[in-house]
Amino acid sequence: MKVKGAHYRSIWYDHSDFKVKIIDQRWLPHDFKIVALTNLDEFAVAIRDMWVRGAPLIGATAAYGVAISLSKDASDTGLKNTYDTLIETRPTAINLKWALDRLIGALTEVSEGDRPSRALQLAHEVAEEDVGINKKIGEHGLEIVKKIASNKPAGEPVRMLTHCNAGWPATVDWGTATSPMYHAHEAGIPIHVWVDETRPRNQGAMTAWELESHGISNTYITDNAGGHLMQRGLVDMVIVGTDRTTAQGDVCNKIGTYLKALAAHDNNVPFYVALPSPTIDWTISDGVADIPIEERASREVTHVLGHHEKNSIEEIRVTSEGISGGNPAFDVTPNRLVTGLITERGVSDASENALAKMFPDLVGS
Repeated sequence: MKVKGAHYRSIWYDHSDFKVKIIDQRWLPHDFKIVALTNLDEFAVAIRDMWVRGAPLIGATAAYGVAISLSKDASDTGLKNTYDTLIETRPTAINLKWALDRLIGALTEVSEGDRPSRALQLAHEVAEEDVGINKKIGEHGLEIVKKIASNKPAGEPVRMLTHCNAGWPATVDWGTATSPMYHAHEAGIPIHVWVDETRPRNQGAMTAWELESHGISNTYITDNAGGHLMQRGLVDMVIVGTDRTTAQGDVCNKIGTYLKALAAHDNNVPFYVALPSPTIDWTISDGVADIPIEERASREVTHVLGHHEKNSIEEIRVTSEGISGGNPAFDVTPNRLVTGLITERGVSDASENALAKMFPDLVGS
């Protein structure tokens, strides 16, 4: 998508200097920084410390991490070390394991001399597939937006609420939850997006930044405001992303998503999840029981990063000294609260039968 009129992806291979480059998202939306990742340790740090974030982007970054790592050590030992190092970085987003299994599995039977070039080719394929998947999600989501718009007075916007950042910075391009927004905007359908701040890392600020960059009307709100807006009839649909979805359609997303789903259910507001198929974990059904929930550092809760009026980016403490913060990074929304899953193949009910019917070739994978 675009930043100040120029097109960017969140990760790309720069053929001019043979390096993988990313947008360092630790500084967004305050500063736009591009960094190169040149070795396995840097890829591991970038994923673990959230230089990159969002399940699809984590998967693509891991794929490129394999390619760069094998350019230095393409032995069987190098393969194992690469997998073991990257798989430990983030436990919840299933795309990490999906990408690593895909590349390592394919490369095991490739000769050591051919592994580096083949790994880079596979990483490119993962990235391009993600772009195509997210574009399709937008096209299918657009049909939902069109239907809602057709039942509103002419010119009145379709009002969406989203949580966290499921935008293009969380994918290679287009985003998941934002893709229908971009497609609706391009189709000339007026929309307005309520953007949750998404404490503690305030990823909603990135969503507001990217929407603003594309001229999409939005309002940045506190996490606790969504239920109030739904009660007042000011939300036509909720649309979020997902880091892992079970075979029966339970959705694991950024902490606070479950509360939005409960509020939407209580107020008869449709709750949609934008779902690339690689985020489906076909090996589990009960999301609450089986999905590991990442516990992140206390400091993310007790401190906040912001842009000081003196034009510096500073971290400040928001609690008194010595306070400890609990920081579960994700929660699980049961399938009974999900209106529909917007996938690259269409919109599915959040149920085991519906998902299996839509993805018969992936079931059990």
